[in-house]
Parts: sequence; C-alpha cells; structure tokens
Amino acid sequence: MDIKLKENFIQLWKKYFGKAELPIVFYYHHEAGNVPLAQRPKGHSCLICELAKVRNGNSLAYDTDAVSCGGAKRYLGYTDTIRPNFEYFLSCGIPGKMEGERYIRTPEMVVELQKHQKSIPEAKGNYIIFKRWDKLEEPDEPAVVIFFAKPDVLSGLFTLANFDQTEPNSTFAPFGAGCGSIVHYPFLEIDSPRPRAVIGMFDPSARPCVPKDTLSFVVPMIKFEKMIGYMEESFLITDTWKTVRKRIVG
Repeated sequence: MDIKLKENFIQLWKKYFGKAELPIVFYYHHEAGNVPLAQRPKGHSCLICELAKVRNGNSLAYDTDAVSCGGAKRYLGYTDTIRPNFEYFLSCGIPGKMEGERYIRTPEMVVELQKHQKSIPEAKGNYIIFKRWDKLEEPDEPAVVIFFAKPDVLSGLFTLANFDQTEPNSTFAPFGAGCGSIVHYPFLEIDSPRPRAVIGMFDPSARPCVPKDTLSFVVPMIKFEKMIGYMEESFLITDTWKTVRKRIVG
C-alpha cells in the first residue's frame, strides 16, 4: 500500500466529506499476518453485521471456517456449493419444510436468474482480510474499497466515479445478497477493461446490519486510485458541493 496515497485520501476525505465514515477495504492473502482472526459465531450470523467491527477500526481476517453463513462463504469464494432447494428458499419456500425469503416470485425464475450470474471465482488466498482505510499498512494490498454511505456522501462518490467516463453506466446495482454486493461483484470488476463501481446493501436480510439511511458504494482499488487523483479538479471544489458538504458535516 502506498502510504502517501493513504494519507492523501484521508486529508481529502476530511476536506470534502467532513467526518463521514472512512471506507474499509478487503484483499485475499495466504497468511493473516498480524491481523486478528475472526471467530466463527455461534449459530447463524450475517457477515455484514460482523463487519461493523471493521468499520469501527478492528481489522479481521476470515478463513473458510470463520464464515458461518453458507451464502457468504460462497460469495467470498470459499465454496461453490449452493444450499439444497435454493430456488425455493429464495422464492416461495416449501410448505411445511422451508420458509421462503420471497425475493423472487417463483422457483423457476430463480433458476433462470442463476443462468445470468457470473460464476464465483475461487478465493485468491487462505484468508480474506478486512481493514478500515486508516488502519492500512505498507504491506497491505487492498483489492476493493467499501463505503457505507448516507445519501449525500453516496451522491459525491457516485459522481466522482463518473468523472472520467463518457458512458453513463459506470456504476451498477446488481441483485444479490449484501455480501455479494461488497465482495463478489466488485471483485469481478477488477480485471474488467472498464472497472465499474457497485451500489448495494439493498438486501432486506442485510438491512438490519446497517443504519437505516445507509447503502454501500464499492469500487475496485484500481479505479479508486484514479478517483482520488481527480478529487481536487472535480465538482468537489465547487460551490455546489460546498452546499452539500454543509449538510454532511451537520
């Protein structure tokens, strides 16, 4: 990690976004190093809820055994297994056997939906490491940057992500689980000729894990570095943004 880049962004973030929450990052590695290992929770637990610790400044390293949610384990690349009768789980359920989430109308539609989803790549290391931006150290190699943002902050990030684009869809909001929107889909963008940002956290199952006025904005590091470089020549220096910033600062 370029420490100068890290510190420069912290200064610019404070300048243009006040005390808005710093992002967290993740990357895969074969060793956890000095990062504390996440402990497998008792019973079912949502990864998004667990990442509240990281948002508060406590770095965590997850291996496959630390992830209790089968969906999260799949979206993180630790398995390609899908729970039995998933098409019923995501839709109407099976009377007397399984309650459905009712996120998709019919099981048949779930099967069709899965045909349009890109395959989930295998995890690129034994551990997936999550850190808050200000906790990054020189050996770290962040792959993806994750913001948990309120609407005004989201507006700024979205507009900055489009600053060097001539095509209007440089940010997209794919249907999927909360963990999929912050890990799977952004990670797939890294090797794209034109990496896109991902807006997410629409998953009703993950919503209790974030404040009611918060969504996620996630961008591959390769794109985020460019965004940092544009901050001082973008709309952020205008009176328009000064008006918005006053509301962010409160």
